[in-house]
Amino acid sequence: MKAILALADGTTFEGEHFGATGETSGEVVFNTSMTGYQEILTDPSYKGQIVTMTYPLIGNYGCNDIDVESIRPQAEGFVVREYSAYESNWRSQSNLGSYLEENGIIGIHGIDTRALTKRLRVHGVMDGILSTEDLDPQSLVAKAQAWHGLVGVDMVQYVTCPNPYAWETRAPESNTLSDLTSTTDDKNSQLTIDFDTTGIEAQSTPQFRVIAVDFGVKYNILRQLTQHGCQVQVVPAHTSAEDILAANPDGIFLSNGPGDPEPIEYGIKTVRQLIGVKPTFGICLGHQLLGLALGGKTFKLKFGHRGANQPVKRFDTDQVEITSQNHGFCVDIDSLPNDVKVTHINLNDQTLEGMEHREYPMFSVQYHPEASPGPHDASYLFKRFTDLMQEHKN
Repeated sequence: MKAILALADGTTFEGEHFGATGETSGEVVFNTSMTGYQEILTDPSYKGQIVTMTYPLIGNYGCNDIDVESIRPQAEGFVVREYSAYESNWRSQSNLGSYLEENGIIGIHGIDTRALTKRLRVHGVMDGILSTEDLDPQSLVAKAQAWHGLVGVDMVQYVTCPNPYAWETRAPESNTLSDLTSTTDDKNSQLTIDFDTTGIEAQSTPQFRVIAVDFGVKYNILRQLTQHGCQVQVVPAHTSAEDILAANPDGIFLSNGPGDPEPIEYGIKTVRQLIGVKPTFGICLGHQLLGLALGGKTFKLKFGHRGANQPVKRFDTDQVEITSQNHGFCVDIDSLPNDVKVTHINLNDQTLEGMEHREYPMFSVQYHPEASPGPHDASYLFKRFTDLMQEHKN
């Protein structure tokens, strides 16, 4: 079946459909990873985006129920050069096309992804539409131009959990997309946050009680926290600082998530009220929200950082970490107040990748240490979080 991808600048790409049929819109971005397409598709940070893979062959090892980062695929659409309908891997449970079809995600293959990526690099990421129904290029371009985009839009509301839950090995199956879209109905309701150890799997007895604020958290971050001795309670993005502190956690984790951080005013307010109270660790969107709460500013990158090969310099050791990243917005280094120290920087474009407060036990990174492309370059960050909690306890 024919499919067309249209960009807001008038460019169109014609290819063949795989996965679900229909029509979807989103910000068209590219990811340079060679593997990990299932993790990419299920990363909540991709909500609102149509993902293009720069590696030409995608789908050859299939899909399974384990290599997921959230309850379902979150990307709006998927673009590849060559789709492999025949998977070969002992862990595979289905091919990629079937997986996308089951989850209502439209895919297109057979297009020149190199040309698409070059256009996005030169002109920046742009709004687009992917369709198997409307095959009129001019009509699709008009729809892409009419799409609202991601700037100024709260995408977190579509991916945060509806209710608090104790992390075990996966989130509760009740956290469906229909639940997630109604999580903002009662933003002022009181939450009961209960640390329940029943069924929690860890390498050792949990030593620290951590509340993870879910702005679109990836499962592997929660796994890493658990493996580092944390008993993790996940709470919705709208949870107030009062409710979080009432649970008396040892530390607070601010998760990754999709889109523009500036519209997440409730998250910024909560983080601002938590400054200096408990050890705090932020990743990706959590890092950006912390930056805004501390008085900094954010801006949109031209084409973002998405891939598993981003070089980041760590200033305290002068080491270079090979990192996995997925973000289109960044904290402006020059906007940070004097009580915030820059700890990491991106070597490709010199943008901020990590920071810490000079007085309070708070730090964050823009990249994803749990993804481990190094593979262990950034694992020290989770230990640093537990060390801060231990110091705060003492």
